[in-house]
Amino acid sequence: MTTRSAARLRLQSLDDGIVRLGPQTVHIDVTNGCNTDCVTCWDHSPHLAAPPSAAWKRRRADPGAVRALFDDIATLGGLEAVIVSGMGEPFTHREIYEILADLKSRRLHVTVITNLLAADVQRVIDLGVDTLLLGIHGASEASYLAFHPSWQAMHWQRLHDGLARLHAAGRRDKHVQVICRANAHELPGMIRLAATYSAVRVNFKLASLRGGTEVVGITEAQRHSLLDRDIAAARGVADELGVVHNLDGFELQLRSGGRATAPIESIGCFLGYHYSRITVDGTVLYCCNTDVRVGTLADGTRFSSLWHGSEWQSLRRRLRDGGFFASCSQCGKFEQTRKLSAKFRAAYGEERWLAASGRASDGTAAARDRVRLEVLP
Repeated sequence: MTTRSAARLRLQSLDDGIVRLGPQTVHIDVTNGCNTDCVTCWDHSPHLAAPPSAAWKRRRADPGAVRALFDDIATLGGLEAVIVSGMGEPFTHREIYEILADLKSRRLHVTVITNLLAADVQRVIDLGVDTLLLGIHGASEASYLAFHPSWQAMHWQRLHDGLARLHAAGRRDKHVQVICRANAHELPGMIRLAATYSAVRVNFKLASLRGGTEVVGITEAQRHSLLDRDIAAARGVADELGVVHNLDGFELQLRSGGRATAPIESIGCFLGYHYSRITVDGTVLYCCNTDVRVGTLADGTRFSSLWHGSEWQSLRRRLRDGGFFASCSQCGKFEQTRKLSAKFRAAYGEERWLAASGRASDGTAAARDRVRLEVLP
């Protein structure tokens, strides 16, 4: 099956609710351990009121179990990409290169979410990892160290050394800038940093905060500055330097107000037809939101049975009907969800998009019930 044919089938599934293919992208966590303490992190921030235990942080995925998982997912058809990350830093896993080599042997597009500092950059280049999603979170040494309080000036230099080696190898990876109080003033500088290393794109994300990390949220004065001046300034620099960005989506996040980072009700959620995340302990998530759990692989259940199972389909139905979870207001996949919703809307039009996202134009439950929600055998 061609990629174009698969894309057409996936859009059709969003329209009628029939699951025709397996996930397009699977996001797998390989470790809970980390080499830093990002102030916004729900698992390693020094501001957490109740940090995870040391035993939890020591957990690692077994490479053999990862191989078996992807053997099973392949039976569903349609898998194109895998994202490798962790509740920590994936390159702290001692067998990460074995895992990446196996994924590349399957002819999948492999993305690794990383802060880069623990990586053997040459091995990453040699393996042909397709994309590094590089967590930068600053444009100056001061903001970088404020975001990573356990690090020192040498770590800022080490980041630049790694970025320079990737650039010299002809790679064009993605920069990620999570915005909080420490770095909200640096948007134009973040664009310039991306240009320096020929990043293929820079993604801005308003920090999703909870559990004590709320103390590093942007101030209202910073929100107003971003909306009134800084985003426009960053767009100007990006236009001048030819840097691709998601500032439009970032602006939507800012306009959500308060602790919300994603106006999910305005676009609907179809992610559960395309994507899943699997944690180190085998928990299968509908998306990246740990509140939206489908089931577990720890008891021997296969991913393929969960994908076509009643719990997953119930979640698809709930979210198609607009039954969002409270934590969906901080959607970590808002940018991807926004793009997916836009594709559906372009392909099928306004009325069908509204019906499939729980907002039928006549406002009745009957209109939503007309959407078919069975699963093909």
